[in-house]
Amino acid sequence: MQPVEQEKRKVGRPRKQTDARQKLLEHARELFVVMPYDKVSTRLIAQRAGVNIAMIRYYFGNKEGLFETMVRETIAPMKNKMDEVFMKGDHRNLFDFMRIYYHEMNKVPQFPRLIAQIMHMPPSATQRRLFEKVFVDLARPDHDLMFGRLQQAGYLRDDIDPKLCKVSFISLMVFPFVAPPAMLQLHGIELNEAFLDELLEHNISLLSRALLRDPTND
Repeated sequence: MQPVEQEKRKVGRPRKQTDARQKLLEHARELFVVMPYDKVSTRLIAQRAGVNIAMIRYYFGNKEGLFETMVRETIAPMKNKMDEVFMKGDHRNLFDFMRIYYHEMNKVPQFPRLIAQIMHMPPSATQRRLFEKVFVDLARPDHDLMFGRLQQAGYLRDDIDPKLCKVSFISLMVFPFVAPPAMLQLHGIELNEAFLDELLEHNISLLSRALLRDPTND
């Protein structure tokens, strides 16, 4: 009989490949955006995900680790595009960043509202502490120079303040998701893929005409 080497299994490690981790992240996000942090228990998350509660400890350590990972992985696509914008300093990447933001947030439209709520919490609040930790890790300090780099590359109009340009860009990008639902309904707006595609093209046209220019056409 041939000898069989058995690899020691880590405590809590699933016996076969599963999608338990992704299910926990998805259901944690669904719960955290509609319920207060202290009301969302790990047991409830595990029940909704249909997995053993021990998997939370295995993958994330605890509820704080799960919340932090959920925030980190939700904003990861935007972070990756932000890196491209910063490295290339091209206004077209800026539009791609807005496009990706709309696409990703359309999957979880309540997530931007959760972030807005978190940033109104006192600094000592667990959610705010964890979110700011993720933000500092993912948003490199020199990203604040992004619009300055666009100006240096000749993509901003000479009379435009880079800081104010950044505020305008963020406002156009974030407002549809943080606006009170009643306000959107009052104006007959439904947040869906078709509307966001139309809004994206409108914002690109607006920014291009009011704030940006293509130096290659000079």
